[in-house]
Amino acid sequence: MPSEVALLESRTLRADHAGRVDVLEKVRALRLLPDGIHLSTEAVAQYFEVPTEAVNSIVKRHRDELHSNGLRTLKGAELQAFEMANLAISKDGRAPSYPQGRAHLRLFTRRTVLNIAMLLRDSEVARCVRTYLLDTEEAPRTVIASDPRYDGLEHRVTDLEGSMARIGPALQELGPVLRRMSMRLESLDLRMETMDRRLDATNRVVGAMSVRLTDLSEDVADIQRRLPRPPDPRRRRRR
Repeated sequence: MPSEVALLESRTLRADHAGRVDVLEKVRALRLLPDGIHLSTEAVAQYFEVPTEAVNSIVKRHRDELHSNGLRTLKGAELQAFEMANLAISKDGRAPSYPQGRAHLRLFTRRTVLNIAMLLRDSEVARCVRTYLLDTEEAPRTVIASDPRYDGLEHRVTDLEGSMARIGPALQELGPVLRRMSMRLESLDLRMETMDRRLDATNRVVGAMSVRLTDLSEDVADIQRRLPRPPDPRRRRRR
C-alpha cells in the first residue's frame, strides 16, 4: 500500500485513486452548488478548513492535473448562463454560494476535490481523506475482485462520474444556444406579426379600391343612360 508521502508526491498514484470520491462524504459533507455536481472555491476551502488562498495556490501549481479531473473556470456568457441555471433550480429561493457579478467562477467536481485532498498538505481534513483513502483502498478491491458479479464495477463507476461531470458543462454550453434560438424565434414572430398587419392593411386598401371602382362603373353607366342619343346618319341620307 502506498504511503501518504508517496501520494502527495506522485501524480500517477493520485490518478490511481481519482475515482474513490466516495471517501469525501465519509469524512465530512460537501457543500455542492444547486446543480448537485460542482463546488465553488469557497466551498472547497470550507470543506478543508483552509483559506481560499490555499486552494488557489494548489490550483496554480497543479492546474493541468486538476483540469483533467474536472476543474473549470467560467467567464462571460458561459458564467451568466451557469448562474441563471443555478438560480432557476435552487429550491429554497436563496442565492447560491458564490457572489453575483464576479468576473469568473471556478468550478470543482468531486474528483477535483479528491485530487486537492491528495495535494493539500496543511489541512487536517485533507489528511483524514488521505488516511481513509489509503486504509480502505485495498480491502474493497479484494472483495470486488473475488466476486465476478463486480468485475469492472469500479471502472464503470469512474466512467459514470466522468460522464456526470461532462453533463453540467454541456447543459451550460447549450443554454446560450437555446437563448439565441429563442431570441431569433421571437424576432421572427414579430416580423410575421408585422407582415400580417401589412397584409391586412393591403387587403383593406384593395377592398376599398374595388368598392370604389364598382361605384365608378355604376356612375359611368348611369351617365351613359342619361346622355341623349346621337342622330342616325342613315336617316339624313334618305331625305
